[in-house]
Amino acid sequence: MTNEITADICVIGGGSGGLSVAAGASQMGADVVLLESGKMGGDCLNYGCVPSKAMIAAAHAAHAVQNADRFGVDAGEPSVDFEKVHDHVHGVIGAIAPHDSVERFEGMGVRVMQERGKFVGANKVQAGDTVITAKRIVISTGSRAGVPPIPGLADVPFLTNETVFDKKTAPDHLIVIGGGPIGSELAQAHRRLGCKVTILEMFAVLGKDDPELTEVVKNRMKAEGIVMREGIKIVRVERADSGVTVLIEDPNNEVGGEEERIDGSDLLVSAGRAPNLEGLDLEAAGIEYDKRGITVDARLRTTNKKIFAIGDAAGGAQFTHVAGYHAGIVIRNVLFRLPAKVNYSALPWVTYTDPELAHVGMTEAQAREKHSDIRVLRHPFAENDRAQALRETDGMAKVITTAKGVIVGASIVGPHAGELLQSWILPIQKKMKIGAVAGLIIPYPTLGEVNKRAAGSYYTPKLFSEKTKKIVRFLLKLG
Repeated sequence: MTNEITADICVIGGGSGGLSVAAGASQMGADVVLLESGKMGGDCLNYGCVPSKAMIAAAHAAHAVQNADRFGVDAGEPSVDFEKVHDHVHGVIGAIAPHDSVERFEGMGVRVMQERGKFVGANKVQAGDTVITAKRIVISTGSRAGVPPIPGLADVPFLTNETVFDKKTAPDHLIVIGGGPIGSELAQAHRRLGCKVTILEMFAVLGKDDPELTEVVKNRMKAEGIVMREGIKIVRVERADSGVTVLIEDPNNEVGGEEERIDGSDLLVSAGRAPNLEGLDLEAAGIEYDKRGITVDARLRTTNKKIFAIGDAAGGAQFTHVAGYHAGIVIRNVLFRLPAKVNYSALPWVTYTDPELAHVGMTEAQAREKHSDIRVLRHPFAENDRAQALRETDGMAKVITTAKGVIVGASIVGPHAGELLQSWILPIQKKMKIGAVAGLIIPYPTLGEVNKRAAGSYYTPKLFSEKTKKIVRFLLKLG
């Protein structure tokens, strides 16, 4: 028999965005049903942000030992126990998991059903033997690793972000298909943990970020021994005695685009993401979608105005913090009937390579398209005293303003760039002028001085101009 229940809100998907909606709505008095057939916490906790940053931390420790001699400390070559690295990664997941657990959410008053959901009407979702009728429904099903149509790929074993963290032995030679943020982060982490690594990228590694800044990251990765093949075509993938062979065509090499074999022990596919929409029967609720995700308006409503889509399922920027932001927009719309809309003008993102690469607002190229006249401000970490003390001098802060000094974008490549970027998010969101940052008192010596120095450079041409010198000389003559 089919059971029928009613709820104020039904949330499909227990990832970061769905959990935020469920927790917030329930604690504000709504009757909430949450459907999650997989692991609570979704991709971020189990296969994405958390395990990758835990592995990066282990890789950073190995790199610090290997390079300790630059501080006069002879630590020798690090010995990496990959199984213990695996245990560390899963220990971090385990430490965070209780915050996202079924028990915790049931304690908040959320009815959690560990079932897949599918639409059976405009306001009805079936989960197992139960049909939920809800006043509002939120789709938060996330995304998964995309599998590109490479000949032979289906016939060889390969890793994605969902399986790479389960390995207890280090790959001898990891071939990474895709040089985006995930591929680059995992490539560098494995290299620092002792693996040979090759990145294969059809276009440019980290191609969505400012090329002036990505060059700093790429140079560091190459110096650490990562082989990067950019602008190549992957012809096919084959099994090999070593594990796997990827055949490529590279128009830039000396053989002029002829097929070239790259042999590796393991293959990691990191070539984009695909939204998890299969089996939802979206048509039954009148919801439009395409391969990028569900069609939503600025309020995150689908074509069925009582159903919302958030996070990766909504087809936009695929970041955990975006899913959390979406959750707040939905709660204001659903619980308080406020027409809250998304605003991505100050959307930040960070790539956790070393050095880190962080960005918010417009890139230089975007700003030049929108504004007839811009100012590009830079300050290098090489001129930052704290960076010198840390021996971390690669990179810079780069800030974009209008001709009148309104901050429209900022990018940082360097140590702790993700933390330093936060100085620019509020000014960009509030459309503040550069003087607001230039006038701050920043403690010395800190890495954060790069932001103030970059901001201050806006005034340098005027401050040290001949006109200013004449004014100063005139005023000094007055006594």
